[in-house]
Amino acid sequence: MQLFYVSGIVGNICMLGEEESWHCVRVLRLREGDEINLTDGCGNFHLGRMTKVNHKGCLVEILQTTHLERRSNAWLHIAIAPTKNIERFEWFLEKATEIGIDEITPLICEHSERKVVKLPRLEKVVVSAMKQSLKSWLPILNEPVNFRDFFSQGFAGQKFIAWCETGTESELYKAYETNSNVLILIGPEGDYSKPEVDLAMKSGFIPVSLGESRLRTETAGIVACHTVDLMNKVAR
Repeated sequence: MQLFYVSGIVGNICMLGEEESWHCVRVLRLREGDEINLTDGCGNFHLGRMTKVNHKGCLVEILQTTHLERRSNAWLHIAIAPTKNIERFEWFLEKATEIGIDEITPLICEHSERKVVKLPRLEKVVVSAMKQSLKSWLPILNEPVNFRDFFSQGFAGQKFIAWCETGTESELYKAYETNSNVLILIGPEGDYSKPEVDLAMKSGFIPVSLGESRLRTETAGIVACHTVDLMNKVAR
């Protein structure tokens, strides 16, 4: 199934964006009267019929709407440092979206090798992954935030920092209580600074291990995401 994305669908008529319209007209060769599948990223799948075909903006009549609840009542938020190689960070965004993450925050740490990210490009990666994996919920992708500023935000749920320097940290799968909201911090390639770890712990974050291997930042993010998702599925 080919899935198209249109944000903020209201009523029974919507217009595809230029990129989606170009794909409809130039690649798929769709015509007026053809039916397509859409999502608004808010849990809704729509069946639509093309009423006006133009490569810069196709009009679609909504014929049927199906709402799907989120896969779990537990909210999964990962705050992760962008990698020096932005393609590796994009790979994390893509795979985490496919697995079913709810919220992502790019976290700028003291030892981060990348301090700036282009959010519009990252948003496109997330949207593409949502469509490819046939999901109806688009993860929230927040603006990048400085590590210290991040702790001014509240969070109702379990809080972990992936850090395993003492060797006594519990593994995530043992520390996480299934079907609970969870926020997990994933550090940069240069690791957290000692003051950052201290700040996180003072803010209620519990250090956890993601296994015996030393993982790249993006791999650690995927392991954390998949661990929580799988535990919640098994617990249903």
